Amino acid sequence: MQRFKILIGIALFVLCLSALKPMFNSETEKVIPPPKLDNTLVDYKEIQLYKSNQKVLKEAIESYFNEAIASGDIVGAGVSIVKSDSIVISEGYGKKNIKFNNRVDGETVFRLGSLSKGFAGILAASLNNEGKLHWDDKVSEYLPEFHLGDKRNIDNITLANILSHTSGTPYHSYTNLVEAGLSLSDIAKRFKDVNPISKPGLTYSYQNAMFALCGEVMHKATGQDIATLLNDRFFQPLDMHNTSMDNETLVHTENVAIPHSKSRYKFKTLKLTDKYYNAVAAGGINASALDMAKWMRFLLGHNPEIMDKSAFEDAFNPFIEVKGHSKYYQKWSGHLASYYGYGWRIHKYLEDTSGQEKTMWHHGGSVNSYRNEIAILPEDDLGICVLLNSNSKLAQTVIPDLQKIIKNIYKSNTSKIAAKSTVEKINTVL
Repeated sequence: MQRFKILIGIALFVLCLSALKPMFNSETEKVIPPPKLDNTLVDYKEIQLYKSNQKVLKEAIESYFNEAIASGDIVGAGVSIVKSDSIVISEGYGKKNIKFNNRVDGETVFRLGSLSKGFAGILAASLNNEGKLHWDDKVSEYLPEFHLGDKRNIDNITLANILSHTSGTPYHSYTNLVEAGLSLSDIAKRFKDVNPISKPGLTYSYQNAMFALCGEVMHKATGQDIATLLNDRFFQPLDMHNTSMDNETLVHTENVAIPHSKSRYKFKTLKLTDKYYNAVAAGGINASALDMAKWMRFLLGHNPEIMDKSAFEDAFNPFIEVKGHSKYYQKWSGHLASYYGYGWRIHKYLEDTSGQEKTMWHHGGSVNSYRNEIAILPEDDLGICVLLNSNSKLAQTVIPDLQKIIKNIYKSNTSKIAAKSTVEKINTVL
């Protein structure tokens, strides 16, 4: 009997301990969720892939431009490549001045020439989006001194026409007056002596003087000159601190690429000129490779805090077809058709491997023996810009050349990283 009581007592004691245990261990026995290792691994692998692609790409781009320098094709280059929201490359190659061993870097300033037109087009699109002006506004409403043809013709020339080179003006009308330094208000008056080659909107005819009048229209519409508008809306918010729009600033810039021309197989330096600063919209902007990288990232829509890309996408809508097959960009592999929007060329092309039709927003630029190219590939979330301090034939193929290099590296390197990852997973399981 005594033994039974002892057993009952022990059983009751054990039951009491069991009941009290959760009270004492409630904190220590909480279910703690496992760390999200998958996300951590994905982030790590993305970083690994980015760094690997960047390293291989830098080596390939450096090799490309070093070869061009060694063969005497160029003196120096500022190169920027943007992929997604990242500035993958913003580098310099070669020399700022052939006479000295001062190297180009990512912040070396070049004159942009007609790459400036792209800035003007985006600016106009943003103002149109805000209702401060409209594409179908008559130029003569802002510039009453402007005359081209009879009154009916004058009344039909719109802001859209001068931004798309479809005003009906003969090819490069009064570019000589821009280069002579005349004011745009003076040049505007002189169009009365020009005979139109077509009705507005029907014919593509590339212009500098006529295009530059868009800056005067924007000035009248907003009360601010184009330099102030560009600076306040884009250059300052994007921290494009090497960008300028006047000769005075450029000549006092220490880190500037000097222009060169080739004579008897040798490059010689040229003086910086003040041409086109009276026509900022057409060709008066100076910038570095780093500045252009920031600009391209913005155009791809990765700075919505500054401006949503829907505010300026009108600039990239085809307005007029650029017919023919003689232009250098019409000879690029896969080219289907070219158009002009507002300050931008729009190319349709077939991608080599997939056969898919894609779009490129593009422009070239040349001034004071600088030669430049920019291309935005929206479907690939890719931007490429090359600034040269010599008027080289390399500019005619540099965009498709770099596009091919980038595509091959990203495809090949991504496959290698993926294969490596698969092997690691198999080894982990084993």
